[in-house]
Amino acid sequence: MVLLGDLYFWLAAQNPRVQDALLAGSLAAFATALGTVPVALSQTFSQRVSDSVMGFGAGVMLAASAFSLVIPGIAAAKAQGAGAWGAGGIVGGGILVGALLLLLLDRLVPHEHFVKGLEGPSARAMKRVWLFVLAITLHNLPEGMAIGVAFGGTDTLGAQALATGISIQDMPEGLVVAMALRGVGYRKLTAVGLGILSGLIEPIAAVFGAAAIGLSAGLLPWGLAMAAGAMLFVISHEIIPESHRQGHETCATVGLMLGFVVMMLLDTALS
Repeated sequence: MVLLGDLYFWLAAQNPRVQDALLAGSLAAFATALGTVPVALSQTFSQRVSDSVMGFGAGVMLAASAFSLVIPGIAAAKAQGAGAWGAGGIVGGGILVGALLLLLLDRLVPHEHFVKGLEGPSARAMKRVWLFVLAITLHNLPEGMAIGVAFGGTDTLGAQALATGISIQDMPEGLVVAMALRGVGYRKLTAVGLGILSGLIEPIAAVFGAAAIGLSAGLLPWGLAMAAGAMLFVISHEIIPESHRQGHETCATVGLMLGFVVMMLLDTALS
């Protein structure tokens, strides 16, 4: 923690936007913690409700990828002199790179899906609690990175809209995480604690995302696109399959549509 603190102050001194990214990432982490409150109060929810809120989170992330990352990424590439095809190629390449990085993490890091079970090398040798933490970290990493990259750019209002949307999405995500942990046998305090812990990667990722963009403005379209690709990978590879696996596809899809509209309205209203 001391080393991280020293590194943060050094990065903040080099780039004032790092502090904004940290605050926005911390807000997202707080929203994740806030989502665990119903579980802390011993509230229970049906699987249908759980799948619906997971779909809502997927919709928020999908809209954030399009309106807060891909479109600004194309605009940033054009502002740096790229033509229409060049800007599209840069952002398209960045999306694929971001998705590939998450795919590599998914294959290399041992973790456990709530329904599909164990994945990754030597997974059975690790305690299930840490497998869950690693899986949740994989989900939250691109969100924090997206916040940092957005604040590292020049569109402050767009970055605020993105951070607000992700924070809104993180509340049901924190709830789902705690509910899932309770559902597989963890005690209430353990489930709530791990749900809170799952969000702490976001301010860390946000700081490093903003710092990376601060090193070179030319990295902005690539950073936005990679964050979008990572989020799209998580939506398709993790959230949608999990929300459909119990037979509640309609509820999950309705949640996704509502989440998409909410994030779209936030982005267009704040920009």
